[in-house]
Amino acid sequence: MMTASPSAPRPTVRLMPKAEARAIRFGFPWVYADELVMDRRTRALSPGTLAVLEDAERQVLGLVTVNPLSKIVARMIDRDPAAEVDQGWFAQRLTHALALRERLFDAPHYRLVHAEADGLPGVVIDRFGDTAVIQPNAAWAEALIAPLAAAVMRVTGVTTVIKNGTGRARALEGLTEETSLLAGTAPAPIPVPMNGAIYMADVMGGQKTGLFFDQRPNHAFAQRLARGARVLDVFSHVGGFGLAALAGGADSALAVDASAPALRLASEGAQRMGLAGRFSTRQGDAFATLEALAAEGARFDLVVCDPPAFAPNKNALEAGLRAYERVARLAAPLVAPGGYLGLCSCSHAADLSAFRSACSRGIGRGGRIAQLIHTGFAGPDHPVLPQLGESAYLKALFFRLNA
Repeated sequence: MMTASPSAPRPTVRLMPKAEARAIRFGFPWVYADELVMDRRTRALSPGTLAVLEDAERQVLGLVTVNPLSKIVARMIDRDPAAEVDQGWFAQRLTHALALRERLFDAPHYRLVHAEADGLPGVVIDRFGDTAVIQPNAAWAEALIAPLAAAVMRVTGVTTVIKNGTGRARALEGLTEETSLLAGTAPAPIPVPMNGAIYMADVMGGQKTGLFFDQRPNHAFAQRLARGARVLDVFSHVGGFGLAALAGGADSALAVDASAPALRLASEGAQRMGLAGRFSTRQGDAFATLEALAAEGARFDLVVCDPPAFAPNKNALEAGLRAYERVARLAAPLVAPGGYLGLCSCSHAADLSAFRSACSRGIGRGGRIAQLIHTGFAGPDHPVLPQLGESAYLKALFFRLNA
């Protein structure tokens, strides 16, 4: 286990002369590989090492975690270069994060830690009652997972802690994929109430941590459009918008997803809500299903598409925007005259303007004219670090289509 005692000498890493130290001083948390002096000593540091960061003039900027294998070679973790990163240090950060969530929500179901925005770079923690799921997406968090998990239990009182070590971010850090139980007993899917709906979160084997808390406010907006409506929820996962719509008085909801296990959990949620008779599922590729529904002449009063990240990085941006445009083009004809279309993106590389333009082009190519009536983002348990645009990743656009 990596130790972090200030009594042990820490290595020093230094910015290149042309690197922008001002951004680091004013809160930007990352140093890229081409901004750091990558001499033999720095390249030899073990992933997750804590080091003192200096600017080119040898002025100390703070304590960083270093991973020579990552494009984000250093992450600012504390302005105090002598900070002791132990269970107590984690507990302070977690206590601050918990205070916000307890003010926002009356039930313990939320994102507890949203990475850099909560002062824990590369760390995501979702809470499901007495269970917490930690995603250590950076090497330093993987190395210090034991004191982090202990602090989570101490601060929140949860009894079960799961490490979800899956996802694209870990691969970029040179970390392997694994999911393991750190404390407690592996739970069955957990019922989570949100916006009057009940979602079943598979915290051991589902996507990400088992549920997407970020869409909570957008589910709530969709409910305002759903009373008496026929609803189509595409890329539904465990029933996201469809179950929220039923809770808001929709006449029916059809959930479409490629994952049979996710759809089974969605159906269980509808059953627990007592609304199974108004809920149906259709497994298959979303694009093919949208085309099939159009061929069948299906029409819905509210259609919502919440796909995975089509543009997870800048290299994928052009292809991702084409995919978002295609979703809008295929979905628009399925909306009944005067009905509503919700389109979502969780791609941080596609900013709001680019995503909105792609959706508008797609709606037009689908033969419809639209009014943009609402723009939504992630809920407040997913705070944004103002200096880091990547932390503001979720966009949700709701349109009213012409009669």
